[in-house]
Order: sequence, then structure tokens, then C-alpha cells
Amino acid sequence: MKVNNVGIYGWGSCVPEGVVTNFDLEGMVLTSDDWIRERTGIIKRHVACRGEKTSNLAIIALQNAMEMGNIKPDELDLIIVATSSPDMLFPATACIVQDAIGAKKAAAFDLSLACSGFVYALCVGAQFIQNEAYRCVAVIGADILTRFIDWSDRKTAILFGDGAGACILKYKPGNEWWFFLGSDGSGADHLKIIGSGSSDYTPSGSFQKRLPTIQMNGQEVFKFAVRSMVKSVKNVINESRISFEDISKIIPHQANKRIIESVRKYLNLKSEKFYINVDRFGNTSAASIPIAIDEAYRSGVIKPNDKIVLAAFGAGFAFGSGLISL
Repeated sequence: MKVNNVGIYGWGSCVPEGVVTNFDLEGMVLTSDDWIRERTGIIKRHVACRGEKTSNLAIIALQNAMEMGNIKPDELDLIIVATSSPDMLFPATACIVQDAIGAKKAAAFDLSLACSGFVYALCVGAQFIQNEAYRCVAVIGADILTRFIDWSDRKTAILFGDGAGACILKYKPGNEWWFFLGSDGSGADHLKIIGSGSSDYTPSGSFQKRLPTIQMNGQEVFKFAVRSMVKSVKNVINESRISFEDISKIIPHQANKRIIESVRKYLNLKSEKFYINVDRFGNTSAASIPIAIDEAYRSGVIKPNDKIVLAAFGAGFAFGSGLISL
């Protein structure tokens, strides 16, 4: 899928001040720092404190992006928040963000697709610009998935962190982006938050006891992640008719370093081609890619006009890649 005449005019991110290290987890669940590092590459993750909400992180991330791009609140036409951990089922977290920053004329909606959410939201936002429906679109990925962790389950307790990342999209003549999006709902049962929706309503009219915790079949998720990211990255490269040599960085969803390493091997690329920060943030779901891009951009690892590839997978199963020019 080709999208024309879209550019990014500001990045921003935000993570909570609270940090949980692998050594902290050793006192909470049967695990060790060595075990976590070997299987995930994660050393620490940021965790929201009591009372801290997804909208709080999203607001700061967007404000940071607006500051970088010198964007005023009344310039925003649309705000999209990709999240699977909204402040509440409704209203949309995007509406809370819209009010907080004073973007009085902006439309707003949430997009729920777990860890693939930011790539999907970026594709949706870019098409609003391409179609000239809007001139200035904010795309945010924000999640506080630690609220849904069973801290006695070492398969999931070691993986997730909290955070938000944002970008501003505007018209940029001649710029070409490419996306490939997909899903395989047959794998939906392998990664889910049970006790969190209408499926818990019983015929008798009463609600079952809710157990809103992340449930994951790690082996199936790992296999799907590698397979889907390799497929989607190859697709956007082939469709755009450019080579990997033209790409400055591949920025994958930061779920697990072993997954990223497997993708790298299947694509036959050098480690330097990938930007990885999962060691310091863990899996921040929809926020992981924009946090990584913001960090890479502000540190000079990627620069204006660089071509980068984004690759994500997540619950659904859903997956997607984007080839964008900064």
C-alpha cells in the first residue's frame, strides 16, 4: 500500500519514572536476572505508579512532539491514540488527550490493536493527509499493560513496561511511504487479556468474576512474531523497489531481543541495521516503536530524510510494516 505526500514534523515520548529491574522481579516471582536477560534481552522496564493513566503519558508524549515540530494545539485536525489499555472503555483516551492539550477543533479516536497499533494508526493517519481531509494529524501509541499483569506468572511479568510515543503528520510533497498490514485471527487465543470485555457476561444476566490479566502462549507468539515480521518487511521492501542498503534502520516492535535476532537472521542483515532498546524499556506494546524512533532521532542515530522500516506484531494476531521517509 503506497501513501504519498506525508511527512513527520515532530517526535515525542514519555515513560513513567518508576522502574522495575530484573533484580526487583527476583523477589516477586521465581526468576533471575540471568534467566530474563538470556530469554528476552530485558534488563529493566518503566512501570506506572498508582493513579498514573495512559492519557497522562500520551499527553506528555504528544506535547513533546508538538514542541519539536513547533505545532500549536489549534493546528491539530485529528488525534489518533493506539492503545489496548485505555483510561476506560469509553470515552476514548484520544478525546481526553484532545481536551487536555486544548486542540479544540481536532477530531479524536482510539485504535485498539495491541502491539501492532502504532503501525496501523500511522497508516490510517497518513491516509487522512494524503486524501487532503486533514492538514495536521497526531498519532500516538500509549499503553500501561503492567496493570494487566499477573505478577506471579513469570512468562508475562518479566516482559511488559509502560510508556507512550507520538508523532505529528503533515503534508510533504514527493514523499512516498509504503505499508503492509495483515492479521490471522486463528491465533487470537494465544495472546489475550481475559476478563476484560463483554464475553464475560453470562446468560443469567450477571457478570462473572473478572480476571483482567494477560494470558500468553509464548511458543506460538514467538513463531508468529518471527514469521509475520519477516513477511511484512520483505513486502514493503519489494513493493517500494528499494534495497535494504537504502534503509537507515529497521525499528521493530520491542517485544523480545530473541525475536528481533531471529528476524534479523531470516532477513540476512547485520545487527547494526536494527535499532533495539528493549533492554531498557521492555515491551511497551503500541508505544514501543514510537519511543524507539524518538530516542533514535534525538540521539542522531536516524536523521531527517532517512528511510526507516517499522515492523510490528501483536495480539489478534495482527502484524504490519511501514517504510517511511523522515
